[in-house]
Amino acid sequence: MKVMKVSEIIKALKEDGCFLAHINMEKVIIRVGKTADGYCADCALLSGWVVSVNGNFGELQTEVKESIDFYIECAKEDGDDYPVVFDGEYKLSYQFDAETLLYYYQKIFTKAALEHITGINQRQLSHYACGRSKPRKEQAEKIVKALHALGNELISVSV
Repeated sequence: MKVMKVSEIIKALKEDGCFLAHINMEKVIIRVGKTADGYCADCALLSGWVVSVNGNFGELQTEVKESIDFYIECAKEDGDDYPVVFDGEYKLSYQFDAETLLYYYQKIFTKAALEHITGINQRQLSHYACGRSKPRKEQAEKIVKALHALGNELISVSV
C-alpha cells in the first residue's frame, strides 16, 4: 500500500480530471422569507427574479431550482446577459431572516429549547418568530451560531 500526502492525492485527481467538483462550486445566495401561506425567495444576482409558493420549504427549493434553470435558458435563447456563475457548478445556499428561520423550525424546536441553546429568552424569541421585532445583528448571529453548534454536535454523535 502506497502512502500519499493529501496534496499528492489532489494533484493526481486534477491530472486525471477527477477533481471533486463540489470543492470549486460557487455559492449562490437565495434569500428566503415567509408569506401568509408559504415562502418567497429572491436572488440578488438575478435582477427582478422572485419566486413564491403556497406550501412548504421543500416545494420552494424545487421551484427555485426550476425557475433559475428557466431564467438562464431564456436569457441564453434571447442573448441576454446573466451571471456567469450559472454556467458552471453552483450550490444554492438559502439565507433566512430570523422570523422565517424560527417559523420554519417551530415544530422541531420549542422556544424553551431555543432559549437553552441560544441564551435568548423565550419571549424575545417569540417576538422574532412572529415578526413583532427583528433581532440585532449580534442576536441573529447568536441564533445561527447556536444552531450550527447543535448541528455539528449532532453530526459527531453515533448510536
